[in-house]
Amino acid sequence: MKTRFALLAVATASLALSACGQQGGGAGGTRESIRAVGSSTVFPFAKAVAESLTRSNPQFKAPVIESTGTGGGMKLFCSGVGPSTPDIANASRRMKADEFKTCQANGVKDIVEIQVGLDGLAFAAAKGGIMMNLSAETVYKALAANPYGKPQTAKTWKDVDPSLPAEPILVYGPPSTSGTRDALKELVLEKGCDKDPKFKAMKDTDEEQYEKVCTEVRSDGAYVDQGEQDNLIVQKIENNPKAVGVFGYSYLEENIGKLQALTVEGIAPTYENISTFKYPEARPLFIYVKKAHLDAIPGLKEYIAEWVKLWSKGGALAKIGLVPSPADVAATNAKAASEYTLLDGSKLK
Repeated sequence: MKTRFALLAVATASLALSACGQQGGGAGGTRESIRAVGSSTVFPFAKAVAESLTRSNPQFKAPVIESTGTGGGMKLFCSGVGPSTPDIANASRRMKADEFKTCQANGVKDIVEIQVGLDGLAFAAAKGGIMMNLSAETVYKALAANPYGKPQTAKTWKDVDPSLPAEPILVYGPPSTSGTRDALKELVLEKGCDKDPKFKAMKDTDEEQYEKVCTEVRSDGAYVDQGEQDNLIVQKIENNPKAVGVFGYSYLEENIGKLQALTVEGIAPTYENISTFKYPEARPLFIYVKKAHLDAIPGLKEYIAEWVKLWSKGGALAKIGLVPSPADVAATNAKAASEYTLLDGSKLK
């Protein structure tokens, strides 16, 4: 009897999705599995939640989770409503105002935002490799295409800070489509650029020039875009003791036997330091869900509920590197995950 009810639910959901696609401008047809796209940082957690869902609810097909980068995921998510579009966007930074506007223009009117936990933007090297105490200012001077509006001439870390080693600057990091790259810009590069009052003031007077000077990364080989697969960054720095990698804390945690963390302002990216925001580069992680798909996609509501079950301190996601949100934030987002609270686009930047 239980199986018959499950099959009936799948059939009903498929019909609803077909109607959803017709109303929202998406392609016709049906889909019986959840589709999530987006952040490579959120990817391993989303996969773990998907596996937990199918173990406890075998009547649902396994969710399809794609690592496209936050920016790429938002583009797909906001392309419309219906079976040809994703149900969820995983994000390692908050949705941007212009992305929300694109969603609205394409019929993605009702969006549920859920903060699933925290992460830290980690700088790391191979075990026994280069060791440094970094700051936003030194990273900006080392990686900016035109630091403080001047030509980039730094070849070694010592060139940007006499206390750092005289080793060539070589950083493997995320591409421009990644939320981790956005975090690098906002949490590190902009902070470093803002050390100069002239450029801090420029943010309000000439935003386009500010973006160019403060967030554009050098392209002479000192910074190497390694694509959306953070494990490739791990491999690169593991094989080069003088290289530095930039990725989410969970990848550092997963490879702690091979890697060592670099401190930022003297503070290491640890579980405790990130959870209390003591670590300067701590950041929230999100999933965005189309409310129009909730009753149409089999298992979508259950998948969202599974996140809440697993994101607690000592839970399954913490064991693979997710840092739980503070208790009050977790409670607010657990409520959003059960009541499907809609995102207020006016609060986005």
